[in-house]
Amino acid sequence: MATPKQTVTVDGHRVTLTNLDKVLYPETGTTKAEVLAYYAEIAPFLLPHVRERPVTRKRWVDGVGTAEHPGKVFFQKNLEASAPAWVPKEGIEHRDHRNEYPIVRDVATLTWLAQVAALELHVPQWRFGPGGTPLNPDRLVLDLDPGEGAGLPECAEVARLARRILQGMDLDPVPVTSGSKGIHLYAALDGAHTSDEVSQVAHELARSLEADHPDLIVSDIKKTLRAGKVLVDWSQNNASKTTIAPYSLRGRARPTVAVPRTWRELASPQLRHLEFGEVLARMRTRSDPLAPVAEAARQDRLERYRSMRDASKTNEPVPADAPPSSSGRSFVIQEHHARRLHYDFRLERDGVLVSWAVPKGIPTDTKKNHLAVQTEDHPLEYGTFEGTIPKGEYGAGEVYIWDSGTYELEKWREGEEVIVTLHGEAAGGLGEPTRVALIHTRGSGDDKSNWLLHRMSAEKSPRTGATASHRTTRRTERSKPSIPPMLATSRDTSVFDDEGDWAFEMKWDGIRIVASVEPDGPRLLTRNGNDVTAAYPEVADALRASLSGRVAVLDGEVVALDRRGRPDFGRLQSRMGLRAPRDVERAAAEVPVHYFVFDLLEADGESLIDRPYEERRDLLVEDVREHRGLRVPPVVEGDAKLALTSSAELGLEGIVAKRRDSPYRPGRRSESWVKVKHHRSQEVVVGGWRPGRGRRADSIGSLLLGVPGPDGLRYVGRVGTGFTDRQLERTAQELASRERDTPPFIDIPAADARGAVWVEPELVGEVEFAEWTAGGRLRQPSWRGWRPDKSPAEVSLE
Repeated sequence: MATPKQTVTVDGHRVTLTNLDKVLYPETGTTKAEVLAYYAEIAPFLLPHVRERPVTRKRWVDGVGTAEHPGKVFFQKNLEASAPAWVPKEGIEHRDHRNEYPIVRDVATLTWLAQVAALELHVPQWRFGPGGTPLNPDRLVLDLDPGEGAGLPECAEVARLARRILQGMDLDPVPVTSGSKGIHLYAALDGAHTSDEVSQVAHELARSLEADHPDLIVSDIKKTLRAGKVLVDWSQNNASKTTIAPYSLRGRARPTVAVPRTWRELASPQLRHLEFGEVLARMRTRSDPLAPVAEAARQDRLERYRSMRDASKTNEPVPADAPPSSSGRSFVIQEHHARRLHYDFRLERDGVLVSWAVPKGIPTDTKKNHLAVQTEDHPLEYGTFEGTIPKGEYGAGEVYIWDSGTYELEKWREGEEVIVTLHGEAAGGLGEPTRVALIHTRGSGDDKSNWLLHRMSAEKSPRTGATASHRTTRRTERSKPSIPPMLATSRDTSVFDDEGDWAFEMKWDGIRIVASVEPDGPRLLTRNGNDVTAAYPEVADALRASLSGRVAVLDGEVVALDRRGRPDFGRLQSRMGLRAPRDVERAAAEVPVHYFVFDLLEADGESLIDRPYEERRDLLVEDVREHRGLRVPPVVEGDAKLALTSSAELGLEGIVAKRRDSPYRPGRRSESWVKVKHHRSQEVVVGGWRPGRGRRADSIGSLLLGVPGPDGLRYVGRVGTGFTDRQLERTAQELASRERDTPPFIDIPAADARGAVWVEPELVGEVEFAEWTAGGRLRQPSWRGWRPDKSPAEVSLE
């Protein structure tokens, strides 16, 4: 049972919690303790949508009451004088006064807001930039508010109508059931337009919808016009207006939530508002549908880091995109032999490594302070970086990891003070848990980047450790395909001497599948003969419906599409390797796949492989009907430039050109089929892995990669980026049963082999990379995914 009062420490801040057993929602008996627990658990999803936005609060200090006796609500903009000093705030100048608003950056501030019964959090569509300057809006919102006689079904219908228009404007809206009456539609903006300009566009959109659907939609706020209709309220794009924050509770009779939904949910006749318990349950197993909007608006904390480095020259990780949020607590101390020896001290915080250069290293006793100069934020990938930064590049010299691990946070006052306890490796430079403080100096003449690093007396605290769970998986016997697929050769466009002799197809970025459709049902085989029919039931169903009982053998690719209908190899990874029917069913509901067919090898028992491509293509279009899960993509006739441009515009991997007169040569790589890619990629064989550090301390940090050559498996580098946590877990399971005592590579450097776990070179993956180094290593590789459709013997240099 909750105690009436207690003091807790959250993110290094002390918060006193009172009246924990007070009922805030009488109809459901929901207490303040439950509200606090909700906001603590939902914080990772809520914070990205409110961070750096001024928060207006609606408080029900005595609860929401009942329909007959509603509770008193306080609408609060200005930050109360009783607020803790550590709560971040920013001011907004009004005509005759200035308001100070709280800024919610962490769980501590969210906890304090829940403690003062601020059930509803409202924010504008813009954020504060550096120095407290309001930025242009980074998202557009439409509030779909049903009038009397209308409800959620009508709002969902209007949402779908608005979605079509927004997509035509190259915006991808996400619906949020408001938890009150209607639906909010959010779409990410690039920040190039003012609030007034965005409001004008939203107003015109609302008017357009009203003109096209006058019996359903109204754009005027007058209540007399709204009966039986849905108001498209465009005005919340005004800089002075706010909208209920996604994942905020509502002050209704029941504890409903403004929760992002999928378009599939909006199509359900059972669509309804959700309560906080339902939201917590769903978010324990789901990702945030609104995350792309928050990520598009997110400040790029690596912009300065990126501007100081040439990704084509340095060996350091240089991510192209802004970092996503993270809640990890990793640290690394790197010994940096640059012009002068110094140590780089880095702490993971909100998706980056906050960094200081410490000329004299970590103090060895509590009586000395060392200068620490704050530098640019670094990407999380830098936490495992060791190597040489080339001469002429920023920070040129040798970098070694002196120690790394995780830290316990005691206090983090942004720009003021940080106190942490570092837990490094057993053989690391620290040698023991080390408590340190970073204090920003404020003396006269001090540079704003100068801090003091102080070693503090150790405070023991219990810690628990866990090792990665490695479960053995058993490989199943695989049957051989009746017709192994024909393969393309990597070339550039110079080989197309007479483009009229070629047909150009898109390269679909999926898994190659030869489908044999027999009277007893379809059979799906990968390149290396795996029968994956059970893994892709929607493809088998589509083949049955398309061929209507006819017998055929088809060649194509299974692909997973993103929201814009483009193949996404990353999404497809979640469908690979599944065997249990329940796992397949669940994955198919979340990530449906399609079969893109591009060749017909047999029809009604007659082999077509000796016929020219052009004739097989005509028969394919004639005999195979498109279905919901099966498509016959078009080809570009005789124009390589147009094909490449179309492929790039669609965000595809490249093109495959095929000679019109070419027969089908099963299992052979032929110059009659040529693939041209936009980005460099390489299939690789995994021969080992190195343990992670920091937030990956109990998992895989990087995979060690090779490409087979005449003398054995040649080492080509390691990859530690591009993975999701779920992929890393599955990878650990796959590799656990393949461990061996010796490296399978013929030439791996000692630095890369240090601490490695070796595995049998049986699994194939694929990476993207910037270029090959002079020493034959992959520069800046990023993991694309496993290739279960390929065997190590098929891997060669692209």
